[in-house]
Amino acid sequence: MPLRDHFHGPLADRRSWEELHGAWPGVIAFRLNAILPPDYYSGVKVRLGTAVEIDIGTFEGEEATGTDRETDGGAATLWKPASPTLLLETETPTPPEYEVRVYDLRHARQLVAAVELVSPGNKDRPESRDAFVLKCQALLQQKVCVTIVDVVTERSANLYAELADRLGAAPPATAGSPIYAVACRGRSIRGRWRVESWEHELFVGSPLPTLPLWLTEELCVPLELEATYEDTCRGLRIA
Repeated sequence: MPLRDHFHGPLADRRSWEELHGAWPGVIAFRLNAILPPDYYSGVKVRLGTAVEIDIGTFEGEEATGTDRETDGGAATLWKPASPTLLLETETPTPPEYEVRVYDLRHARQLVAAVELVSPGNKDRPESRDAFVLKCQALLQQKVCVTIVDVVTERSANLYAELADRLGAAPPATAGSPIYAVACRGRSIRGRWRVESWEHELFVGSPLPTLPLWLTEELCVPLELEATYEDTCRGLRIA
């Protein structure tokens, strides 16, 4: 089955992209736990971020009721609130994270692989993109296999290309694509650090690839994006 466009009509008019992003990591983790060696396990980390929106609709009808609006000779009395109390002052809201993590239980729950599902918030502002890229760079430097899956069609930024630029590498083959999937790992070979990648450009209407998820330098398992994506869509009744 093909990749759907979860950010434009007609699907976006009937289903929210958060439904896919919230459920897909769990399906990936379940699939990995079925094939991982006994000393490894996979879990899900979903952080909703600090950008929380409350949608309140206010409508003007033919009649107004309540004590906040009083009339005197047909004129409305102007109501003014008291000075506010500072409830919270924080940094710029952070975007949500949708992540699958794989741990090695032989080494005190050592993180060995991370699958990052890109959200629109990861791609919208320079500071959000920098935070995502820096996180991936830090994981690679710790020899954690990093997989980036970007199906966000509503924004064109390519976080993998920005990661390559941050690492000092040439632009990757998928740099011009807004959606892609890539697995990366960092290795130390004869005193030199190198980053290897398996990249795929994605297309709406085409199947998703299977990527290598590296547990050690010699051992990897398949990350079956197409199968887990279809299981998620079936479970959410996304046609």
